[in-house]
Amino acid sequence: MVIRRIDHVGVIVNDLAAAKDFFLNLGLDVLGEAEVDVEVEWIEREMGLTDFRKMIVMLGTQDGETTLELVKFHTLSDEKEFQQHFPTTLGVSHIAFAVENIEVVVAKLKKSGAELLGEIKTYENIIKLCYVRGPEGIVLELAEKIS
Repeated sequence: MVIRRIDHVGVIVNDLAAAKDFFLNLGLDVLGEAEVDVEVEWIEREMGLTDFRKMIVMLGTQDGETTLELVKFHTLSDEKEFQQHFPTTLGVSHIAFAVENIEVVVAKLKKSGAELLGEIKTYENIIKLCYVRGPEGIVLELAEKIS
């Protein structure tokens, strides 16, 4: 058995437009959008979900190597505010992206309402790293290799 790569990461959101804009500002491209209901989506039935309707936005990097699926459940969504993200919370902690010109990326995300957690740090003159919180508590790790 050989695992070749992660195919995509799925993120469930309440505010699909805000999450989509956040990732577009990061530099991802829209690969497709669709509204789906239980009639056509056998995967959710296999997972035990019934009587739902959802909107999906698939986003990807320009090189086609990374895909992100944003999902808004119209009939199952928990309308409560997101729970505050803590680094020790069980589940997915963050999504990491390799970027070019980290300062420009962070500035662009901050203009759209994202919050820089801490600051951009340089480690051993090899890499610059930072964490950014976007809509609904989504945390990104941004990394830029220093050449």
